[in-house]
Amino acid sequence: MRNFLTAKKSGEEAGVDITPMLDVVFIMLIFFIVTATFTKESGIEVNPPQAATAVVQEKANILIAIDDNNRVWINRREIDVRALRPNIERLHAENPKGTVVIQADKNSTNERLVQVMDASRQAGVFDIALAAQE
Repeated sequence: MRNFLTAKKSGEEAGVDITPMLDVVFIMLIFFIVTATFTKESGIEVNPPQAATAVVQEKANILIAIDDNNRVWINRREIDVRALRPNIERLHAENPKGTVVIQADKNSTNERLVQVMDASRQAGVFDIALAAQE
């Protein structure tokens, strides 16, 4: 009681130190930012074919889109077919456990799809999936 009374006499007020609480909040914020997963998209709208056996792909790290004019897109950038392999190698080096998901428009040609699959395999990615609607 004496400390309380002496604090009152000298004009000081008792307070709560919130610094430890702020430290915890900032640590939690950093934790959630680091562990958050973000949805990746190829960057263009494609109209994939329908499939009765379509399965949701949980970890699709390398998304490649083929539009109805047979142009290839990765991360909202049109990629020349000859530059596919280096781009896939770079993305695969960033995440070695990543898979390739090809989102081919139903009006694209099989030739372009096979070229993308070949480039993926040449880049060392053998886990390839094709996007389809249920």
